Amino acid sequence: MKNTILILVLLFILPSCKENNNTKTKKMSDLTSTNYIETMLKTIKHYDYEPVFYLRYVQNTCYSEILINDIPVNKNYTEVGDGGTVIINNYIFKSGIQKITFRLYPASKGKDFDYHILNEETNMKIVITESDNVIRNKKGKEIASYLTPTITKTDQYGNPVTQFIATGKTYYEASFTFEAKVPYEFKNLEKGQDLRKWNPERLQKKVTDFYKNQMRLLKEKKTEEYFSYLELKEKETCQSLFYNKKDLQEVLDAYLESFTIPNYEFQPLENYKLKLYGDGRIVCLEIDSLDNKLKGESALWAKFDEGDGIMLDFLQYYLYIPEGEDELVILR
Repeated sequence: MKNTILILVLLFILPSCKENNNTKTKKMSDLTSTNYIETMLKTIKHYDYEPVFYLRYVQNTCYSEILINDIPVNKNYTEVGDGGTVIINNYIFKSGIQKITFRLYPASKGKDFDYHILNEETNMKIVITESDNVIRNKKGKEIASYLTPTITKTDQYGNPVTQFIATGKTYYEASFTFEAKVPYEFKNLEKGQDLRKWNPERLQKKVTDFYKNQMRLLKEKKTEEYFSYLELKEKETCQSLFYNKKDLQEVLDAYLESFTIPNYEFQPLENYKLKLYGDGRIVCLEIDSLDNKLKGESALWAKFDEGDGIMLDFLQYYLYIPEGEDELVILR
């Protein structure tokens, strides 16, 4: 649940529910907590070369969001300077061109800082590298990089001054692409409905009912019902990351934490907004808050204390609806 190197796939969960019934659930697959590892091992294919892609970022004097193929992989609304590494295979659905988008915002209301505009020192650098799954710790090869552009101006003394191109603005967005070759191909998102065409009120009720069902399953510790919703998401995730038995055990343990941690207290499902990603084919609920610690996080979240102080756990759901169907399905 704590991220140093952000492997953003471990805690993403989600089921489906009937639009007009948020008190009853149904079994969605034969996946359970007891057969999880065995089931995944049977479906994961291994190859002589298994490419693992990393996104490394460093930013300064700003908050940010980073998306891959229009799916969020990292958000920072708390640190004026930040950096980290994210494994991104889970957001690469097939070989070809992949799109990276990032958005920069003023770093406001911090502990000892409060910027209302992007300033001359604002910057973001992103580097994409590729490694072999068998030797992940070996330095990978760089395949793409991006650094926010600057401009040179003359100061009042006639000296040249270099500054961020969007200095003085309250928002900056840019994109770049890179090519990835992977030995798998996932077509489910391509076959998802364009949720932008749905009635917004109907869609929001459907997604909200889904989140309520998830909270109920977790509160009532209905572990096997809960796992039955994870099949598609887990099969694609585990394949994209070429997991072995040890990796799968760690994922399983992470899922079970929500059922086993003492004093795991779910927070009310409130103050949220419906968000669409994946070019309109992915939907989720995010907290709508001015609190930087909550802003943009999943609307399904809990507080707990294991002796080191209060911790927050956000259970992220990225949902889609397949063509010709009416049920929300876990994608990521």
